[in-house]
Amino acid sequence: MTGSEENKVDPYEQSVLGGGQDDISERLAAIDDDEAERRAEALRAGLSDYELDEEDAALLDEWGGFDEDRETRLPDPVVAVVGRPNVGKSTLVNRVIGRREAVVEDTPGVTRDRVSYKAEWSGKNFTLVDTGGWEHDAKGIHARVAEQAEVAVLNADAVLLVLDVTVGVTATDEAVVSMLRRIKKPIILVANKADSPQLQIEASNLWALGMGEPFPVSSLHGMGTGDALDALIKALPEYSEVAEPEVEGGPRRVALLGRPNVGKSSLLNKMAGSERVVVDEMAGTTRDPVDEIVMLGEEPWRFIDTAGIRRRVHLQQGADFYASLRTQSALERAEVAVVLLAVDEMLSEQDVRILQMTVDSGRAVVLAFNKWDLLDDERRFYLEREIERDLAHVAWAPRVNISAKTGWHKDKLVPALHTALDSWDKRIPTGRLNAFLGELVAAHPHPVRGGKQPRILFGTQVSSRPPKFVLFTTGFLDPGYRRFIQRRLRETFGFEGTPIDVTMRVREKRQRKK
Repeated sequence: MTGSEENKVDPYEQSVLGGGQDDISERLAAIDDDEAERRAEALRAGLSDYELDEEDAALLDEWGGFDEDRETRLPDPVVAVVGRPNVGKSTLVNRVIGRREAVVEDTPGVTRDRVSYKAEWSGKNFTLVDTGGWEHDAKGIHARVAEQAEVAVLNADAVLLVLDVTVGVTATDEAVVSMLRRIKKPIILVANKADSPQLQIEASNLWALGMGEPFPVSSLHGMGTGDALDALIKALPEYSEVAEPEVEGGPRRVALLGRPNVGKSSLLNKMAGSERVVVDEMAGTTRDPVDEIVMLGEEPWRFIDTAGIRRRVHLQQGADFYASLRTQSALERAEVAVVLLAVDEMLSEQDVRILQMTVDSGRAVVLAFNKWDLLDDERRFYLEREIERDLAHVAWAPRVNISAKTGWHKDKLVPALHTALDSWDKRIPTGRLNAFLGELVAAHPHPVRGGKQPRILFGTQVSSRPPKFVLFTTGFLDPGYRRFIQRRLRETFGFEGTPIDVTMRVREKRQRKK
């Protein structure tokens, strides 16, 4: 974090809270742990006067986060949703996961940065992979679609094959079906857009494909999805037979992220001391994540080198599309991400998007500015301005200046990784958290809104990895005030290198019985 970033004051804090820069650390230090716990217990007891639901009660149960289990977890089964563009794959995905998360438009191949989703049906958890984003190619659309679908299917335990019953079977559909016949995976045939009794009858014609029973479904309205999902659950193994186990123990897991040709493979090779990964001047030569145990700082680390994220998913074709999919998969397996940024080029939209993907994943973050040995004074001046402008949302992430080519400063990654992971694992005792909130609110109470002043009744950390906090309040807190709390949490407890999440639960006072 640069000095200018540290001294910046949020306009809300400046105008509404008078700057909010007072130091409450001395007052906090004067409150010992026993006193803090007594105060927290009194505040929690006071919640009995408010309307709480079962989920609130569960959140308020003591959270044993100090010794979280880091054992191997067997992965959930993986389901690939395949089909040509505009047959309704994303609508089906949204229906299955129960929320509008996959982007849906009438345009085939619409942008969709996230492609895998956690889903559940009848008590069975599985991972749903939406293989959207295919583009028509006049030089061989059928071969292109079949090639892309095959990659997705090979990395899945079962397949949801989606066809548009209003159109019937096209040549592109037949190409995908031909590929599926060669691959021995359970296939559930979804006859989508069967929005009328007549179209449901039309769906029976799909028996002729030899893909088993067609399930007439209206993803838009939800009709028939239950029957298709029941059949899918019966076909799934208990755990995935293709996905790698989610290793929770052993060396800490580090994903190397960055746009193509930024130096990820060179850095991994330099740390491993061997040409472990192919390095080429052509951007994007890495296709599959490669795990490598690397000794840094006299301890082992599991590094995952990932394919460079080249373009937005809807512009990616073939191997590039699935390289992006596997990059996200690698990020989900990691605990901390080292995001490489090349200092000899301007920070780009791609860099910002990769960083946002990392933050959204909830992983710890370290920024590694590569090719630092090529930096001159003029470029250094403009780079600092770009960092201040484009990376302010990750000003909390540790920064390391390195040269992947020569290995210069690679050992400085170790303390940065430890800092980020320690913050990611951190748990603030409930007493200490509420003492902090009490002192902060006393110095900077929430402004009055509509004649009422929202109060924070109680705060608790509900999880770590990343740290998540829930505040029970009497009213809605301004977004600016929540940002203020989040910033002061970082300053007071040192959450450097990890995203943190602060949410609130507005609760009303119980009506007293007359």
